[in-house]
Amino acid sequence: MNPTYDFTGQVAFVTGASSGMGLAAARAFAASGAAVGLADIDGGAVHAAADRLTGAGHQALALVCDVTEEGQVAAAVDGTAAAFGRLDMAYNNAGIMVPPTDAADESADQFDRVNAVNLRGVWASMKHELRHMRDQGSGAIVNCSSLGGLVGNPGRAAYHASKHGVIGLTRSAALEYGPRGVRVNAVCPGTVQTPMVDAMVAGGELDRGRAEAGQAIDRLGTAEEVAQAVLWLCSPGAGYVTGVALPVDGGYTAR
Repeated sequence: MNPTYDFTGQVAFVTGASSGMGLAAARAFAASGAAVGLADIDGGAVHAAADRLTGAGHQALALVCDVTEEGQVAAAVDGTAAAFGRLDMAYNNAGIMVPPTDAADESADQFDRVNAVNLRGVWASMKHELRHMRDQGSGAIVNCSSLGGLVGNPGRAAYHASKHGVIGLTRSAALEYGPRGVRVNAVCPGTVQTPMVDAMVAGGELDRGRAEAGQAIDRLGTAEEVAQAVLWLCSPGAGYVTGVALPVDGGYTAR
């Protein structure tokens, strides 16, 4: 049974919120009483996700946002705060994966695309969230890194570089904003059952059996399990936790 949180009267913002870990986090925030701004590049999917939440009696706002465009990120964050009156929590989840590529053959375009979403998108989201939280003197941000932010992997140099960068952003912002009442942490999910992982398995990029065998808990994680880690990091229960890169990886990085 998952722990329960009371975020009544608080406001959360989630990127990559139309599916996978972002959608699971948005649902979990809403179920805990928070109003939620759901941001995603897929307009149809994010509006459908927000409509399902509002239909269930929650407060939710759909925001079409490409995190590689800082102006769109600023508008989404500001729109959430304007609609609900404040901003208390954020989960910067939007990210992409590309096919494995030999490090000597990877194109600059692919490197730039991965880092534009996975690293600069987190940077832009955190920047504009911090502007609201700085004025309030309170808040909690969780950035989505990956087990790829903690280890290397052949064929994934650009992806792992982006996820290592997220941890650097997280730790630096945590040190800067801890004295101002804002906590900043990261989650590092392992292989989690999401549409992106399903596509990797279907395309032959990931062997599910090998992925399960490479960790202590011999199954894939769920998006809901990552969401629970995110909510804990945003909760008073983690009130003395900041600058952490928390593995949620079934024990992969313990080996």
